[in-house]
Amino acid sequence: MSDPVIVGVDGSASSIGAVEAAAREAHLRGAGLRIVHAFGHGLGRLPTGGPPWNPADHGLEPMARGALARAEERARAIAPDIEITRSVVAGEALEVLEIESRSASLAVVGSRGLGSFAGLLLGSTAVHLAAHGRCPLMVVRGRPDPAGPVVLAVDGSEAGEAAVEFAFAEAALRKVPLVAVHVWNTWSERAYEGPGDPLTAVVADADRLLEAEQHLLDETVASWQKVHPQVEVERRLVRSRIRPALTDASRGAQLVVAGARGRGGFTGLLLGSVSQALLHHAHCPVTVVRGKE
Repeated sequence: MSDPVIVGVDGSASSIGAVEAAAREAHLRGAGLRIVHAFGHGLGRLPTGGPPWNPADHGLEPMARGALARAEERARAIAPDIEITRSVVAGEALEVLEIESRSASLAVVGSRGLGSFAGLLLGSTAVHLAAHGRCPLMVVRGRPDPAGPVVLAVDGSEAGEAAVEFAFAEAALRKVPLVAVHVWNTWSERAYEGPGDPLTAVVADADRLLEAEQHLLDETVASWQKVHPQVEVERRLVRSRIRPALTDASRGAQLVVAGARGRGGFTGLLLGSVSQALLHHAHCPVTVVRGKE
């Protein structure tokens, strides 16, 4: 059996949606599901001058275990055949999930939450988790089309190769088509979106740039299409601004997959602006995949 799928829960409606998605993912992979609830002070933030903080002393542990029991009940309704474990952990959600991700095949969270997971997509928390987690992170948001394709954001970067591999495998597991979307504009030649209008700026050889971008898309898809010949692939080359185009491409999809950092990022940046934009604005769940260490 592969490494488990982990899901963070807090009793909110958003986290129950994450449990449902995580249970389906575990079923598809033939993996177990680990349901985690984290609350309390984070590591290095414990109160000084007093005894260690214990959730049981505050009457919170029974409440947390009740939330876990409800989450497990929902997971079993979705995938009754999977092995489920659950855990209550004292600590901040970010720290707990980061540690849990070290032994997981996929981490799943909701887009909004309560308690320890409150504001997961507000501020730097989800960005940090997507950038530093040790496995792909799925954020359950929007309204996915269960009959829709898996959408892959193609950027041609070496770091993005892991996202391509994940997207093909996910489409194969779900038995749905894959739409590989590569967005380009006149700034593509310089690998960033600089000042001015990238849609109207003039380049020396527009035909050569278009040919190069099509070649990038074809080369990115070709090798993995051989690995997964059963996956129907649509290659979509789009001239537009990158972030809004990919957000629009997520309409009607059941999942969008992106690398944590593409070729347009600054050196040393662990999570690019495209991934961040999708986490906040996509119309369906988003999986961010880091490059292989």
